[in-house]
Formats: sequence, structure tokens, C-alpha cells
Amino acid sequence: MKRDFEQVKRIVIKIGTSVLTKSDGSLDKKYMREIAGQVCSLAKKKKEVILVSSGAIGSGVKELGLGTMPRDIPTRQGAAAVGQSILMEAWREAFRKRGAKVAQILLTYDAFSNRRTYLNLRNSMSNLAKYGVIPIINENDPIAVHEIEATFGDNDKLSALVAAKVDAELLILLTDVDGLYDKNPKRKDAKLIPEITEITHTIERIGGEPGSWRSKGGMKTKIEAAKISVKSNCNMVIANAHEKNGVTRILQGEEVGTLFRASKNSYTNKERWIRFSKSHGNIKIDKGAKDALLRGGSLLPSGILEVKGEFNESEVVTIVHNDQEIAKVIVDYSSEELLKIKGKQTDQIEKILGYKNYDNIFRRENMAPI
Repeated sequence: MKRDFEQVKRIVIKIGTSVLTKSDGSLDKKYMREIAGQVCSLAKKKKEVILVSSGAIGSGVKELGLGTMPRDIPTRQGAAAVGQSILMEAWREAFRKRGAKVAQILLTYDAFSNRRTYLNLRNSMSNLAKYGVIPIINENDPIAVHEIEATFGDNDKLSALVAAKVDAELLILLTDVDGLYDKNPKRKDAKLIPEITEITHTIERIGGEPGSWRSKGGMKTKIEAAKISVKSNCNMVIANAHEKNGVTRILQGEEVGTLFRASKNSYTNKERWIRFSKSHGNIKIDKGAKDALLRGGSLLPSGILEVKGEFNESEVVTIVHNDQEIAKVIVDYSSEELLKIKGKQTDQIEKILGYKNYDNIFRRENMAPI
């Protein structure tokens, strides 16, 4: 199938640490200028481009003379705090030479889980685009403890979440390999896979080991990013960062890298927000409740076996059966309330709690299947 991205309006480009930094940990400013040039060319064609840039920790490691990536979180956070300003100044310089302005946006996973914060993020992106400013996003490493331990996977997952939340039509992951191969790319008989329309277990198994000491990501995290992207109606391309004019050529429809086609059964915007929000707990259900949900039904208290975690009404939780995640939902009862009514019949809810919000634990429109 021909690649056709001419009509794409909003693009997210993620650049990893191994691409942005040299072997000694310093930033590759020549490469950054090349990317700035391609981004500005796209902006002139009325394309909205959002950059997700790694490199803060690596830059901090270089500045502090640490030599190698520290293992302890406080030192890594300190390196990120030092390196983030170095990284942004390099990007400002690269874009300034093209007459363009940039804005720094630092995010943690919570930005995608809090509805108000998420909406503010979308509004900020829209306003920046109105003024022709290029947003440069990075993980807020100095305050993100869990994320810094590869929850975002060298920003692969972060870039996919950004693409999903801002309704991007194309996500480009620029890395140090040509794309996804059918086996270890170091083998002579390895072949590049030009296009993937379905992420099967076989494709997931192909994901290799994490990257170098300068990079938290690997092909595995990129496939995880692809799973988010394609279900969000967003095409994703993994490409070699050093392909000459690679970004421009991808937009022109050239077969550069590996394309993951957007799924025809994508999440709605609301489902997307629910599915990729942070879960505040688990609700374990029995087989009858699982079958009812898969048939399009709702969850009643009688189908609940166990409630884990502490959460309030209107927070996102995960529905689980036999250790398998079934869906994420916005609940209409708190964990404290559910612990009292689990396993009970609907007509007992009001007797037990003294009130009843709904017969069901959540409304069907507040569910995103996994």
C-alpha cells in the first residue's frame, strides 16, 4: 500500500539520546541544526510539528564529568536538571538560525492522567501552533521517579502518548537503526520489515534488548509505542536518524524505515484518554462478569471478586480477570464503597451504602477495552 502523508497536518517527531549525543555524551549540534531545518520546512507548508527530545540526562552526565550513566535515581535526576537547560539552549540555537522560536514543555505521566491537566496541555499546543512556535517536549526527569526508571522508555512511550493526546496523524521515531528487522539486524540474513498492519505476538517478540548506556530505549519500547500510536489513529514510522532529509522524505511518501499503519479499530478520543491514563487500582471480576463485558454489557457488584488499591469515584481503574487486563474504566464508586458492595446484588447497594449512584460500577461510555 502506498504511503501518503501529504495531507498530514500534525506530526510528532521523537529523537533519542543515542542520536542526539556523540560517543562522549556531548550534543551533536550539527545534527540538531539539520533537524531544525527539516522541521522549519514542514512548518512553511502549514504542518504542525512537535518535537519530543531526549538528551537531558546524557548532557548532564557530560557536564558533571560522570563518565557513565549513574545508577542511583538522585544522581540521575541531578544530571537531568543540569542537562535540560543545556539541551534546550542547543535547540534554541538550532532553530534561531532558521528564524524560528521554540518552547520547552516538561511532562510526567500524571499530565496524561489528570483530565484538566491534559486539556490544558492540548490548549497550550494549539496556542503555540497559532504563533508558529515549535514545542519541544521532554520528560520532567528531575521530579519523575518512576518515569526515570524507563516507564517512558527513553521517551518512546512519551512520544506516543503525546501523539495520541494531541490527535497527531503521524509519529516519527528517529533512532540509530533503519527500522524493524525480522531478526537481529547484526545477522547478515536479517531483512528490514517495510510495513506492519498488525502488531502480532511475533512482531512483539522481535523487539531486542535495550540500547546503550546513553539510551534507556530499545526496539521493544518502540513496539510498545507503536501499539499506543496505531490504536490512536496515528501512523508511526521508525527510521534511521541519519537518513539524509529523512523526515522530509517520509512526509513525501518515500519508503523510509518501518511504517506501522494506524488501526481501523482505533480508540475514540475519550477512550484514548481513559486507556492511557494512570490506573489508580484494580477490580478483579469473575468469568460471568468478563463475558458480559465482552458482549457489550455492564459490570454489576455481584461480578466483583476483589478490589485492590485506593481510588475515588470518577478515577480510572483497571478491570482484571485471571491476571489479564480486560479494560480501563472511570468508576462511579470509590474503592471503599466497592469493598462494601462487591459480590452483592444490585438491590442491596442502597441498603449497604445508604444511597445508590448507579446499578452498574461504571457507565459503558466510560470504558476503554484493552
